[in-house]
Amino acid sequence: MAENFMHAVQYDAYGGGAAALKHREVGVPSAEKDEVVVKLEAASINPFDWKVQKGMLRPLLPAKFPFIPGTDVAGEVVAVGVGVNRFKAGDKVFAMINPFNGGGLAEFSVVKESITAHRPPEVSASEAAGLPVAGLTAHQALTHLVVVPGQQPNILVTAASGGVGHYAVQLAKLQNAHVTATCGARNIELVRNLGADEVLDYKTPDGAALSSPSQRKYDIVVHCATGIPWSRFEPNLSPCGKVIDITPGFGTLLTYGLQKVSFSKKKLVPLLLNPKGKDLEYLVKLMKEGKLKTVIDSKHPLSEAERGWARSIEGHATGKIIVEP
Repeated sequence: MAENFMHAVQYDAYGGGAAALKHREVGVPSAEKDEVVVKLEAASINPFDWKVQKGMLRPLLPAKFPFIPGTDVAGEVVAVGVGVNRFKAGDKVFAMINPFNGGGLAEFSVVKESITAHRPPEVSASEAAGLPVAGLTAHQALTHLVVVPGQQPNILVTAASGGVGHYAVQLAKLQNAHVTATCGARNIELVRNLGADEVLDYKTPDGAALSSPSQRKYDIVVHCATGIPWSRFEPNLSPCGKVIDITPGFGTLLTYGLQKVSFSKKKLVPLLLNPKGKDLEYLVKLMKEGKLKTVIDSKHPLSEAERGWARSIEGHATGKIIVEP
């Protein structure tokens, strides 16, 4: 397979946005130990992808240039490496690629067996491709919730119509939580249909203040937006409430450290994604059963992946941006 070539999207340096993406013919990758080669049927673009291009994790990522971005893929197994026991050629799967390696925006990708899961026929490749980063992030954020028997937890999801947010609303409702959500006015009905009990337009005074219309205090906030200070969350939290910041910056880390040393009961918690194959299996099982769905903002052919890239950078996508071969 290594002597063959495939279509891939690359960039050669930091910066440049969608205009810096290049379409090239590169060698098809081969599977090493514990790895699987997947023929692409769908991939999804996450804000993480273009933030890496912008230099957010310089000099750690990308590990080298030129770089093929993309971490979320779904497709068919075409080869397996030594030690792979759970998958064989012909299996339909979806997976999260190691972000240090990249490779999602290409006709073939290499993934680790440990963060790959079977895709049932009831779930399309596009639906499954939306799950890895966004679905796992939403799921992991909600593991911070401590459910007290006999009490309904209260959860706030900010930017609830986005990639992570729309999964978080659905997963929170599956925990029998009361869910308040913020989003733009055009997506209020969509978020309500996903299960949110209260939906706030983030541009209104109540939405900006994050105040629950029913005056409930939040046990957990799945914070998917940006630019909201801790001081705005704090008065809306229950006595031991937590804000789970899915895109933590230096300010979040500093606040978290200060709260640790001051033994604060209310906490701002940075989330660093720890992907696990068993969690992918759990999420796709919910999807198969009709309990979880992927909202698709738009689909773009691999030959025009820069359109999806630009759409993500705009910051107004509703759900997931999908790329297909």
